[in-house]
Formats: sequence, structure tokens, C-alpha cells
Amino acid sequence: MCTIFAYRGNLLGQTEIRSLLKRTERRGPDEAKLISPGKDLYMAFQRLSIMGIDSRGMQPFERNGRFSITNGEIYGFRDIRRQLENEGYAFGSDSDCETVLPLYEKHGEDMFAMLDAEFATVIYDPEDGFIAARDPIGIRPLFYGYDGDGNIAFASEACLLTPFCATVMPFPPGYYFKDGRFICYRDISQVDHFAYGSEDEVAGNIRKKLIKAVEKRLDSDTPVAFLLSGGLDSSLVCSIATKLLGRGIRTFSIGMDTDPIDSKYAERTAEYLGAKHTNVTMTEAEVIAALPEVIQSLATYDITTIRASMGMYLLCRYIHENTDVRVLLTGEVSDELFGYKYTDFAPSAEAFEKESQKRIREIYAYDVLRADRCIADNSLEARVPFGDLDFASYVLSIDPEMKLNRTGHGKYLLRKAFDDGSWLPDDILWREKAAFSDAVGHSMVDGLKKHAERIYAGKDLEKEYMKYPEDGRPFTPESLLYREIFEGFYPGQHRMIPGFWMPHSSWPGCNVDDPSARVLSNYGKSGE
Repeated sequence: MCTIFAYRGNLLGQTEIRSLLKRTERRGPDEAKLISPGKDLYMAFQRLSIMGIDSRGMQPFERNGRFSITNGEIYGFRDIRRQLENEGYAFGSDSDCETVLPLYEKHGEDMFAMLDAEFATVIYDPEDGFIAARDPIGIRPLFYGYDGDGNIAFASEACLLTPFCATVMPFPPGYYFKDGRFICYRDISQVDHFAYGSEDEVAGNIRKKLIKAVEKRLDSDTPVAFLLSGGLDSSLVCSIATKLLGRGIRTFSIGMDTDPIDSKYAERTAEYLGAKHTNVTMTEAEVIAALPEVIQSLATYDITTIRASMGMYLLCRYIHENTDVRVLLTGEVSDELFGYKYTDFAPSAEAFEKESQKRIREIYAYDVLRADRCIADNSLEARVPFGDLDFASYVLSIDPEMKLNRTGHGKYLLRKAFDDGSWLPDDILWREKAAFSDAVGHSMVDGLKKHAERIYAGKDLEKEYMKYPEDGRPFTPESLLYREIFEGFYPGQHRMIPGFWMPHSSWPGCNVDDPSARVLSNYGKSGE
């Protein structure tokens, strides 16, 4: 997943920066480089080699006095390279990220809107200073902060900035920074006009665009595998990849040792696809022991994100320690586009669409954050087909009336798109959704709750809650535990997170005190 860091100021020198970078060695374990191309100017890169894996692909890249560091994947970069080579540019490596500087030289800031990419980048131009940008969904992480003298700094993780920046914030997705200003180059949640058509036409477009999204994410110079929960989203990604590659793929799942729900569906899907599958089990003791480490890694106090990260983090640790896999394809972003269990209660198509747009705008702080940290902290790279810009833009533009759950099957259009009898077994394709944090086994969340209740037994909980500002204030023993662990690592930095991920409380049936779908009346057979 790589680390990028950039700072211009005199509060830190190379010695201090090198010490800081030890915090994120796990993101880029293969090679590290820190340069100072000007007075009090620093740019650092920690590399996880995925494309163009020899040393020529090491960053920062330099061209005509400009420097760039990029954490990301530039899709279609081979075509970009050929075009630039025809214009006289000579590349020194096989890295996709080497295309960033010549593209910037040619197009300026307009380049960012042209990229089909998951990326975070910082460019240094002697005339303009730092120019930074982040992809429109925020799949690749980027944070910024200002030192005591008002100088800006950028980093892949907040932990690199908190020692010298009083306030650290996520870099807004779909924006670039230049001349002291953040400028939106693409708001992917904004729909200019809706796409109308028949059900078959819309389903056909969904299928075609998702296949293309998976295909471009299979390009890697290192081994690729798949996280497979047995739910609809990850199962579709695995099915598409199997057909595209024409061979069995490698898949991984995880579940509790006592009551796993998803594991049997993952194994069923893997068997159907002819995949080489590994199922990992975890215990309540392992979950509780890993909790502080996971919260430190995530840099969040959000209940849903932390719960869903426990299994994913431990699974990725297993993959890192026991395999040669470097790239993992995952199923994130589908829920935000097609709907959750709670969006079945949306009072209108317009309300559904507004909620979907909000979730996409904020996903960088929730599911995408989870995928990045759980995977990158174990020296792996995440690729997210449902976050493909063309795919996501199209799904957001579908007539909202068509996305409402009128059939009793959430994500009906996505299921319909692959309902021809060959992609997945019917019991997987039409299986009711179970959220990952529940589906690894209800005992995991139940155990975390009981653990928190034991810690705060006999304490005045309302008094404990009131210690924290209203935005993001804890409201259960579990959320209080997570917040206190978070504050231990990131004191006063709670504004990095928009707030608790919760169902839309003003909708009928959604004013609940727990984010789990288990508390909703339509949970039904999701947990079976």
C-alpha cells in the first residue's frame, strides 16, 4: 500500500522524520527513501512493490526539477505510457506511478480528473510548492496538518503527523491542494442526470462495468488473491475473476471458532468456483487481545468500523505471515451504492438516493478506511472493484426508484445482473445480507460488548460519556471503551472521523442504539 510523507518546515529534520517513519514501515516494507530537494523541504516514500517491482520503480520520481510521490494504482497506465512515449518521454521504470509527473507537466491540475485510479499523491514544484490530491472515493489514504508555524504537511497515516501538528484531518476525497487552497475536482456523489432504462438494460450495464472493474484490478507483478466472505459482493468479485483468468483463484475467509456464519458460504462459493480456499478461525480471546492494536491502526473510535476490522485484520495478518500474496481484491463500496439492510426503510426513492450519496462521500472514514488499514498494516495492497469510478458513477446515476427494495431482496439490480445460472449458485446469489462483523459469528460482537461491560461495571456511565464532546460522544460501554483506546493513541483528534456510522435515525425502524443490522426488524434470515 506504500507510505507517502511530505513537509516543508523547520520543526523537523531528517533524523526526526526517519524516526517517525518507523511507525508506518509495515505499509512499505520493501524499500524506503527520504529526500530533501530544497531547504527545509522533505519528501519520503516507503514502498510495497506491486508494479515495476525492481528498484527503478522506487519513488520519489523526479522530472525537470519537480518531484512526485504517489501511493496508488493508475489503471490503464500502459496506454498512458505508450502515448507519452510517442510524444518523446522516456520512462526509467515499469511503475504505473511514474506517469504522474509527465501527466502533470502536460495537463496541470486538470490531470487529477482524468485519472482512472485509486491514488493519493504529492507533487513538489519549485514554483508552486506542494500540490496534493486524492482519488474521488478516498480509497487511498491521505491526511494533512499544520505545524506550529503554519506549514502544511501530508502523510498516508495520521500517526506521522500528530507529533508535530496540533490538528490532523483527512484530505478530502476528490480534491486537490494548491496555493493554500483545497479545490474539488470531482464530487463522485453528485449526479448530473439520472440514467433511465429497462431492468434488463440497467442490469446489463452493471454486469459489463463490474466485469471491467475487476479485470483492470487483476494487473499485478505480484501474486493476487481474494477476500471471500460468502456474501454477495465478494463472491461476485471472485466469480468474475475466475472467468476472466480462466483458472482457479486463491481465496481466504475468517470466522469465530464457535459460531461462524459466513465461513460455510465462503467454502460453498470457493468449491463452486474451483478456488484454492483457506478458512481461518479466531477466538474471543484473540479478538480482545488485538483490539488496542486494531484501533491504533485504524485511528478511529467508530463502532462499526472497529467491529468489522477485527476479523479482517486478523485474516490479513494470517495471509501476510503464511503466503506470498501481495494484492487482495475486496467487496467494499457495494453497500453504499446498492443499499444496506436499513435502507429498506427509506421513506422514498429521493431519501434513498440522498443517503447513498452521503455514504459515498463519507466512506473514506469507514469501510474504505477499514480495508486500507487491515490490509496495508499487514504489508498487502487492497483493490476495490466496486469503487471503480466508472462503475460507481453509473450506479449512483441509476433511477433511484429502481434501487429501492421492492422484491424482498436487497441489491436486487446487482443480483439480477448476474442471474443467468453460471456466475454463482442461487443460494449465494440470492442469500440475504449479513454484515461482516455479525457474519464472522455473533459471539464476536457479543464478546466485545461483554468485555466493555466488565471494564465499566459499577461506574457512572453517563458521567463517563460526558467527558467527550457532543460530536462523537460515546453512548454505550462498548463505544466508551473504543473512544478511550482511541484517545490514548490520538488525543484530541476525534474530528478525523465524521461521527458514528449509524442507520438513518429519522426513518421508521431505524432509531436504534446499535449499528448492527441484527437490531433491525428486517434482519430475518441474514444470520443463518
